[in-house]
Amino acid sequence: MTRVTTVVIVDDETLVRYGFELILGAAPDIDVVATTGDVDAVQVIRSHAPDVVLLDVRMPRVNGLEVLRELQAFPEPPAVAMLTTFDTDEYVGRAMELGAAGFLLKDTDPEGLAEYVRVLARGGVVLAPGVDRTRLFAARPAAAAPSVSEREHAVLRLVADGVSNPDIGRRLGVSTGTVKEDIRSLLAAFGVPTRVQLALRAAEAGLLDG
Repeated sequence: MTRVTTVVIVDDETLVRYGFELILGAAPDIDVVATTGDVDAVQVIRSHAPDVVLLDVRMPRVNGLEVLRELQAFPEPPAVAMLTTFDTDEYVGRAMELGAAGFLLKDTDPEGLAEYVRVLARGGVVLAPGVDRTRLFAARPAAAAPSVSEREHAVLRLVADGVSNPDIGRRLGVSTGTVKEDIRSLLAAFGVPTRVQLALRAAEAGLLDG
């Protein structure tokens, strides 16, 4: 039986919420359990405990980055992708630092939206076309890198590319459990709590170059 991914959409524009709900609702393995504006976003998300949250980064009454910060304090925070109508280093970089697992433009191709949600639910990182990954990483200062094995280096690259744990295992010829252990080890070595921040730190250290 296919596992259903639950989603909450947070955006102050009714048309955006309706459009995303309509697109995702057509996928048999995705269930949009709630949509909401801005002021009650944290309460709605806490109530529904979704797998994935699509969160507007700029709303008139509530700062989307502050909502993201509150969500990261949950015992089991959802995977969060920030939504915007434009691509700026300021918002992309800050959101990823705060633990966002993705950054999507509101005009993201409808055919790709459901797959982005699936990747987020599997623990992947997504940056939609139009969001400049190169500028996000290149603007960051170099940082010292802990020693990593050849396999851990490969895992880092795949994590940064938004590949899920099962797919990393298939590509490297190891079990999903082994991938999880490698990622736990890497999180500890880099001193970060999330795989998004792990990818950022690896980029800072030059481990994703080339």
